[in-house]
Amino acid sequence: MKKMKGIRKRWMMNNISAALVIVLLAVTAFSVAMVSYYYSSMSRGLEEKTRTAVNVFGGYKTEAAYYQNAYTFVNNQFEDRDRLEFQILDSDGAVHFSSYLLISGYKPGTPDIDEALGRVEGVSPRMRMWTGNDPSTGEHIMAVSCPLMVDGQVVSAIRMVTSLTWVDRQIFLVVGVSLLVGMLILVMLYFSGLFFVRSIVDPVADVTRTAEHIAAGSYGIQIEKKFDDEVGDLIDAINNMSLKIKQSEKMKNEFISSVSHELRTPLTAINGWAETIMNGEVRDAQDVKKGMGIIVSEARRLTNMVEELLEFSRIQDGRFTLSIEPVDIKAELEDAVYTYKEFFRREGIELTHTDCEEEFPVMNADPERLRQVFCNLLDNAAKHGGSGKRIDTAIRREEDQAVITIRDYGPGIPEEELPHVKTKFYKGSSKARGSGIGLAVCDEIVARHQGTLDIGNAEGGGCIVTIRFPIGT
Repeated sequence: MKKMKGIRKRWMMNNISAALVIVLLAVTAFSVAMVSYYYSSMSRGLEEKTRTAVNVFGGYKTEAAYYQNAYTFVNNQFEDRDRLEFQILDSDGAVHFSSYLLISGYKPGTPDIDEALGRVEGVSPRMRMWTGNDPSTGEHIMAVSCPLMVDGQVVSAIRMVTSLTWVDRQIFLVVGVSLLVGMLILVMLYFSGLFFVRSIVDPVADVTRTAEHIAAGSYGIQIEKKFDDEVGDLIDAINNMSLKIKQSEKMKNEFISSVSHELRTPLTAINGWAETIMNGEVRDAQDVKKGMGIIVSEARRLTNMVEELLEFSRIQDGRFTLSIEPVDIKAELEDAVYTYKEFFRREGIELTHTDCEEEFPVMNADPERLRQVFCNLLDNAAKHGGSGKRIDTAIRREEDQAVITIRDYGPGIPEEELPHVKTKFYKGSSKARGSGIGLAVCDEIVARHQGTLDIGNAEGGGCIVTIRFPIGT
């Protein structure tokens, strides 16, 4: 489970860290936007109110008239006197009138006043907004100052001042709420991601444990499929692999048992007759000849079995090769039929061959391998279908293919076994001798010649094998 914990840790480091950065950036951007929105809205409002006041006082020509009408303006026309401080400053920057303070004469000394009065070198008098801490009280404020001019000369300045304490509190509240929302999003991401990771990690852990059981020899074990997704596909693949390994192991064991039995029978016969002849227990020439014939026959069967095993080993190791040369496919089939015809006759089996009058083009093939296929299939026909006492072979041409059929009249093959008859080591319900790899070797040889080998049950009973080879034109 250490690996699983490692996956969770990497997920935490990557996903949660990335989500945290994104949330912090989003909260920061939102906070900056909110500060900008609040401050810009307030600055526009202050500037508008300051312009209104300047328009009201702009008609007065003397400083005395400014101060005389300031009280009337604040009480009758200035609607925001409870939230804003209205000030009139003299040309020296001192407060001459304030809507908040009863005293006058103090100088705020903020940059907006100096620029409004034209006291900054190189800067003409103008309206100026300033945000900062009040030098006298330390309170966070926003102020807008605008010059009042008579005959082109600055005689005074109007200044609007508001506290930013409430605004800052609102901004802090909004930022705090946004941070809380961000944390809730992170928590949701964590738990949803944890569930998602567990939906992957837990099945993978099951797959790991199952793979360990399979490696330990528990073939065929299955994993419960909980999700119909890529993890589910992986579980299906593991389950299928487990079943196939179980089947292969079963076939391997059956093959070993079958080969052991197949080897024991001829070896017993060979040893028995060889010891009998060697000990002189058989003196009649006919009996000696019969015994030697059995030895030769059983030795030939052992040789064929060993050859099959060697061929299969070459196929598995990729050492199976073909010696290609021009071949007359009809002649090769006829040679195989002729070889087995007399042998079958002695066994009471009639072998009938139907030739094709049409001449076939010479095809490029390995004659030894083709003969191996024909002989193996004829031998199988006699072994599994010899009870019908008849085997038919035929060759015909279908467009650019040579079609060869070998049919017996035995009991046929059970339908449920047909898909597996070419599988290595598979013998099904057959009790006949053999290793179970002959058809697998034949199928490989035919496939190497770009042909196909199909096995099925014929109408009227028996089994029919159909081979197709491309022969060109």
